[in-house]
Amino acid sequence: MKNVVNLRSYANRSAVPTLVLLDLQQEYTAAPRLFALAGIETALDNCRSALAYARRVGLPVAFLRMVGRSPFFNPALPYSRWIPGFEPVGSDMVFERTKPSCYASREFAHAMTEVGGYFVLAGFSGEGACLATAMEAFHRDHRMTFLADASASHALDDVKADAVHKTVQQLIGLFGEVTTTEQWIAEQSWARPARSVDHLLSK
Repeated sequence: MKNVVNLRSYANRSAVPTLVLLDLQQEYTAAPRLFALAGIETALDNCRSALAYARRVGLPVAFLRMVGRSPFFNPALPYSRWIPGFEPVGSDMVFERTKPSCYASREFAHAMTEVGGYFVLAGFSGEGACLATAMEAFHRDHRMTFLADASASHALDDVKADAVHKTVQQLIGLFGEVTTTEQWIAEQSWARPARSVDHLLSK
């Protein structure tokens, strides 16, 4: 089956999202380390679904990872590596940063501006990097969609992780769109072209 390309995407670059996968690193799965998140299998499954969809339809994909010189997210340690199954491929963008927001990477900020400022965010952690990124995207007039079920948050003091993540979704909803992975995939109208390149060239 031939690929069908929507030529409208060339005219309106802001209609095509970039899938941004945030900090899919082994720090978040290596219990009992400090940043490990319990029960994130569902979130990881939804990250896989989002990535598989992006690969299938040819969406741009960006991976971001935290790097530091502390005992956590240190490139010298194995916990800084990608979670198996989420290794970038040659066509992906890869950015590194030392602070929570994705925009702490100047290269990421520049890339998102150049491609139209529309991205879909999944990954960890909700109460830190995801929330910080949503707020900064809003202030930069970028459009962000948060896949809430492809993310998870840490507990905060006496507040359980699920309750924190629910609050995070509400807060991010003040700055961008919040949806589920399944709903986002179903609503990708940009990927339903009215005409194919072959059809236009045959005129």
